Amino acid sequence: MAEQLTLQFENNAEQSFASFYTGDNLELISHLKNIVNNSGEQQLFIWGDKGSGKSHLLHASCQEAHNNGFTAFYLNLANPSSEPSILEGLESFDLVCLDNIQSCSNNKEWELGLFNFYNRQRANDRRLLISGDCPPKFLMIQLPDLKTRLNWGLTLKIQELSDENLIAAFTCKAKYIGLDISPTVGEFIKKNYSRDAANLWLLLPKLEQATLVAKRKLSIPFLKNILSAEK
Repeated sequence: MAEQLTLQFENNAEQSFASFYTGDNLELISHLKNIVNNSGEQQLFIWGDKGSGKSHLLHASCQEAHNNGFTAFYLNLANPSSEPSILEGLESFDLVCLDNIQSCSNNKEWELGLFNFYNRQRANDRRLLISGDCPPKFLMIQLPDLKTRLNWGLTLKIQELSDENLIAAFTCKAKYIGLDISPTVGEFIKKNYSRDAANLWLLLPKLEQATLVAKRKLSIPFLKNILSAEK
């Protein structure tokens, strides 16, 4: 598992606290940094819509824990290739981050596996960070004891970004992959592209690739060409 953990860090190095646009989420970030440093809440559940930054924050928490000398493990429960057996032994990590908990709803094997993991992890007094698309009380979890455990600890919502903050967040993310988004380009994207966060994040690697191939900075005429080719 340690080898898999290292690969997770390498593949998601850009998803750090520094590259996350905080906006109105100062309290949430503060709680995350506390749990990462083995203080504060033992369990934290964060939720928000698609594209709100849940996975980013879980990866960032793992990286921060790793940088501070703690062991951490990130697991995306929406990965169809994962089996409940992967939970065995995770209670030895200082911090475990379980992403997309809603994916385990109505799956008896996963629900039982998570329940047993909870018991082992709690007995070891380890930290647990969970993300979902809704508060734990609204999850379609069928195992009552698991649903009770999901409601332990603190639950916080990732606050939505305004239109202005969404472009600021987009610019912030772009900076950390080496892509310069000027204010005029940002304003053009805000007026002419989807204001859905998930779609904006998908646009970033396309812009990065296009600028690298063409060896050009991102101007409005160049951006128009990229968006036209995308359609």
